[in-house]
Amino acid sequence: VPAAWQRPYLNIFKHFRVEEWKRSAKEGDVAALTDTRLKGTIYRIRGSNPASSYLQLPRAGTQSLGLTGRYLYLLFRPLPRKHFLVHLDVTTEENQVVRISFSNLFKEFKSTATWLQFPFVCGAASEGTAWRAAAGAAPADVRWTCLVLDLPSILALYLNRRYSHLRGVKLCSNLLVKNLCTSDLLFEPGVTFSEARLRDLSCRGVAPMPRELAFPVPKGQKWHDLYDYIRFPSEESKLPHDSMRRSFPSPVAGEQGLEEPGRALTQPVTFSRAVCDRLSLVHQITSPRAV
Repeated sequence: VPAAWQRPYLNIFKHFRVEEWKRSAKEGDVAALTDTRLKGTIYRIRGSNPASSYLQLPRAGTQSLGLTGRYLYLLFRPLPRKHFLVHLDVTTEENQVVRISFSNLFKEFKSTATWLQFPFVCGAASEGTAWRAAAGAAPADVRWTCLVLDLPSILALYLNRRYSHLRGVKLCSNLLVKNLCTSDLLFEPGVTFSEARLRDLSCRGVAPMPRELAFPVPKGQKWHDLYDYIRFPSEESKLPHDSMRRSFPSPVAGEQGLEEPGRALTQPVTFSRAVCDRLSLVHQITSPRAV
């Protein structure tokens, strides 16, 4: 359960005053820019090698953020025609540090007892190219994305570990980043506060996106027509770890995913409706290997 100062959500960049670089670190080409479309400050991290430039929280590797919220929200946009890399260091209840990485550099899912590597497929805004999405450099019209990572579920599904807290974050080039946030609430973009009350979403732990973390939507337009919302793992993928019977989404939405060899398929994994509709960012993941 998050400490009181982390509720209902924690704006990581704001809380740790990332712009002062006292509790955070930067290396290489990292710059704060004003984005007129997003109406605020964003951070551009770029470099010829994804590991050569980065923004890191906390400043020292021996320190810990100590953030206990279930969901990590990353508001970002890969730089067009580039590769990016993100590392998240989390601590289990057994005090084991596990690194969760995702990148469009990775060709396949890999895992060890202390490192999970997820390939990230950057889709284009046009559905025609998204259907043929594959791991590789981001397309020219890649969108701003709200990536929601359910950290306890990732550890339980892939390593059979219990989540304790988020220790550190390392955002490597090539990325534009608006914000980072942790919360026990599942924020749903495109939903107004009045709609949330009408649908009684709070009973299900769902809430509208806080204003300081939201992408702007011009009048008359819809959030999902402008941005991407990726939630991982999807709700349907959260099967008991000991069954080890899962499938994972293929690059084409609607197709049966990859099945673990020699295992029975109990339930196909699908993305939320919004992601299936957009088809612009798709995880391409093989079955977890036994650790």
